[in-house]
Amino acid sequence: MTAFLITANDAPSSSATDISKTALLNGEVLLEARPHSAWGGAVTAQIYVPLIRYEVWQHLTNYPRWVEYFPNLTQSAVLSKAGLSKSIRLYQAARKEFLLLKVQVEIYLRVFEIVQADHQQVQFCMEQGSFSDFYANLKVQDFGSGTLLTYGVSATPSIPVPSLLVQQAIRLDLPNNLRTLRQVLCGS
Repeated sequence: MTAFLITANDAPSSSATDISKTALLNGEVLLEARPHSAWGGAVTAQIYVPLIRYEVWQHLTNYPRWVEYFPNLTQSAVLSKAGLSKSIRLYQAARKEFLLLKVQVEIYLRVFEIVQADHQQVQFCMEQGSFSDFYANLKVQDFGSGTLLTYGVSATPSIPVPSLLVQQAIRLDLPNNLRTLRQVLCGS
């Protein structure tokens, strides 16, 4: 399987939309990369999951199970849940090797689950951790007979690393992570 890279300058046309839809339904991951700060990166990825949206949502909001979905994640724990605001405090730790570098990161996140009639989304905002900034948004919506999962992340490491390297690391990791997620959710 490959990942298709879409740049911010690509103007969507009806044929491009048809190609994207076909690629998604065939199991491909669509990516859009963009710069984020002087040494950060941002990537949005989409993948089709052949399960109904409610089922995907139930799995995705079971945060301790994320270590099964994402290979580099070593810990994922819910620290607290706030009542009316539906805010969740989450701790995650990950280990990654990239270009002979071994990196361990940890992050404390404030998580907001948003449920709408046509989609659900989870917003992740960094409270503290191994990044200068980190923000992610995960959205699920009906797509064909299954679910379209869109995951966007923007992050700046605490140590200065060229933006292109950060984007490249995310660009390589994210498709594999999403494919693993789909395999685990679908039981194959």
